[in-house]
Amino acid sequence: MPQRSEFLWGWFLWYLRGYLRKNFHALRLSRANPLPDLAGQPLVFVMNHPSWWDPLVAILLTPRFPAYKAFAPLDAEMLKKYPMFGKLGMFGVEQNTARGAVQFLRTSLNLLAQPGHAIWITAQGRFADVRERPLVLKPGVAHLAARMTTGVLLPLAIEYPFWNERFPEALARFGEPLIIEPGIATDTWLARITQALEATQDALRDEAMSRDPEKFETLLGGSVGVGGVYDWWRRWKAWLRGERFSAAHDKENAT
Repeated sequence: MPQRSEFLWGWFLWYLRGYLRKNFHALRLSRANPLPDLAGQPLVFVMNHPSWWDPLVAILLTPRFPAYKAFAPLDAEMLKKYPMFGKLGMFGVEQNTARGAVQFLRTSLNLLAQPGHAIWITAQGRFADVRERPLVLKPGVAHLAARMTTGVLLPLAIEYPFWNERFPEALARFGEPLIIEPGIATDTWLARITQALEATQDALRDEAMSRDPEKFETLLGGSVGVGGVYDWWRRWKAWLRGERFSAAHDKENAT
C-alpha cells in the first residue's frame, strides 16, 4: 500500500506555490461548476494531459478537497529515478504490460477502499494537445470504474494559454461528476468518461478563448511584465510622473 509523508507533502505544496508563481501569470479555476458534495465517497479525478505541469497543478488543486488524501500512479521507471515521489503518494505502475495493468487496478482499489482517499489519473497516458479530437483515453480508468462499487469520477480539464502577459495562464475546470453504478461494462464506462472529459475540455477552451479572468477564481497570482530594460524604462517613466508602477499590461493585473 502506498504511503504518504504528510510533512513532505506539506513542504512540497508550499514549494510548488512559489514555483508556479515564477513560471505562470496565475493559476485559475473555472467558476462554472461548483464542486459537488462528495460526502467522503471514493474519488477518482480523470485529467487530460497536455504538459509536464499537469501533476504539479493537480497537487496545487488538492486543497480544494481537504477531506481527501491524494494518490496517483506513476511510471515505475520514473519512480525508481525519483524515489521522493513515492513519499508523496505516487505508486509505480509498469507501462504497457499486463502486470502493470494488474498493479494499477489492485493498488487503486485498495487505496479507494480506505476512507478519504482519492486517485488522480492523467487518463490519456501520454502528452496530448488540448485540441486533439476525438479524445482517446487509455482503458485503465474504465476498468477501474467497472470494478468500483461506489464512488465518484470527476473530470478535470487543464490548459495553459497565453493571454496578455509574458507568462501563460494555468487554467483548470472540473466537469460534471460521474456517479459509480455497479454492473456497467468497461466499454460503456470508457465512452462515458471520454465524453465527460471531452465536454469539460471544450467548455474550458471556450472560457480560455474569452480571456475573461472574471470567469475564474484566481487561486495563485504569479509573474507579470516583460522584464529587463523595457520594464526598467516603464518604471522610470512612472517615477517621473509620480505614478505607481505596475508591470502588468491590463487593468485586471494592475490592481
